[in-house]
Amino acid sequence: MFTGIITDQGEIRALTHGGDLKARIGCAYDMGTVDLGASISCDGVCLTVVEMGPDWFDVDVSAETLSKTNLDIWAEGRVVNLERALKVGDELGGHIVSGHVDGVATLVSLTDEGDSTRAVFEAPAALARFIAPKGSVALNGTSFTVNEVDGARFGINMIPHTKQVTTWGRAAEGDRINLEVDTMARYVARLQEFEA
Repeated sequence: MFTGIITDQGEIRALTHGGDLKARIGCAYDMGTVDLGASISCDGVCLTVVEMGPDWFDVDVSAETLSKTNLDIWAEGRVVNLERALKVGDELGGHIVSGHVDGVATLVSLTDEGDSTRAVFEAPAALARFIAPKGSVALNGTSFTVNEVDGARFGINMIPHTKQVTTWGRAAEGDRINLEVDTMARYVARLQEFEA
């Protein structure tokens, strides 16, 4: 489990295509405190550390994950949002994020509003019903509050700090973004199906 509060930006150092995709990610984490088999959220996708060195870790990415996320566009040099898994007693600064991406949204527009930036996304139609004003979403692993919803489109605001400490400062219109809807919204919708 994660909170959507990004704690590092990693760089894809190498990609190896075999039965699955193996990625080596450079990071600033003290890898002496990371166990083999630990979970790290990489652009919002919960991945398992399978090898590591002093300033890097390797993950395996399955074909299923590639088909459901934007990891299919990873390339050497790409910078990704990282978050280590929660420990009991950690501060819950964002919202509960599983790292199980629901689908890929498209970044439709970016507009500066004062010092902040308003971003509008288009969600896949099947996920739009799980997104509500003042609800939470994780976008490339980052926890955001939804400002407004219009059909499959929804907007969020980014403060300057978020753009500085995450990959959001590099975002561009048309980007494909990993979207995880709020777990509670998913379960409430599922319960409503049984009541209908």
